[in-house]
Amino acid sequence: MRFDLVTIFPGFFAGFFEHGIVRRGQAEGLVEIAVHDLRGFTHDRHRTVDDRPFGGGEGMVLKPEPLARALESLDVAPKTGRSGETGTRVLLTSAQGRRFDQAVARELARLDRVVLICGRYEGVDERINEIYCDMELSIGDFVLSGGELAAAVVLDATMRLIPGVLGNEASGEFESFGVPDAAITTDQEGVPRSQHGAGGLLDYPHYTRPAEFAGLRAPEVLLNGDHQQIRRWRREQQLRKTLANRPDLLEGAALSEEDRRTLEAIRRNG
Repeated sequence: MRFDLVTIFPGFFAGFFEHGIVRRGQAEGLVEIAVHDLRGFTHDRHRTVDDRPFGGGEGMVLKPEPLARALESLDVAPKTGRSGETGTRVLLTSAQGRRFDQAVARELARLDRVVLICGRYEGVDERINEIYCDMELSIGDFVLSGGELAAAVVLDATMRLIPGVLGNEASGEFESFGVPDAAITTDQEGVPRSQHGAGGLLDYPHYTRPAEFAGLRAPEVLLNGDHQQIRRWRREQQLRKTLANRPDLLEGAALSEEDRRTLEAIRRNG
């Protein structure tokens, strides 16, 4: 899979690409990432990429001409010319965009190429959005100084779902917001899973050695070796954490009758 990032701050991504799964994915040839300096597509001596907004108002707006040249240099046609293509998407990071979540990451991970335009200032001339962009994406209900951080989030969340990038292929399913998968019931060591995928819920709490730290002991259920008890405990903790932190997720979560009974008991007894 290939990611192309168009930005006025190409140096922003340098350290990000040198660590963790982003570095490993590139080293193993699973992901290709290219960063393109928008100022390289200007024709004036000041390398101007922005101008004042028509109609007045605060801030500056990224001009359409350099962005169009950058996209043309990447062989990205206007979206009307890509109507039959399924492997490439052009995305604009924007506070006005569709909220980015795990479901969108899974959509993007099935593509061959993602081109990310990093917004700046008050935004991008809307004609670039209309002509080239398949989707505007926002990583949350807040405003950033620029789209570089958002692009990094989108890239990281997407590439970790590409087969082979993670060390454990099931990690992308058995975590917060993972998809349900009834076919997976045990891990590689034969230990029963806590759930068939996260089913849209938040993940359960995790503990490791030592068993006691700062006067706090890891839950005994995790230490007794009874995998069915562990499964039930983890599922209950998922439901508790989701109810406490993100109750909105419960509406679309894949819940069994046992889950619903557990939720009712949690609501009733705390």
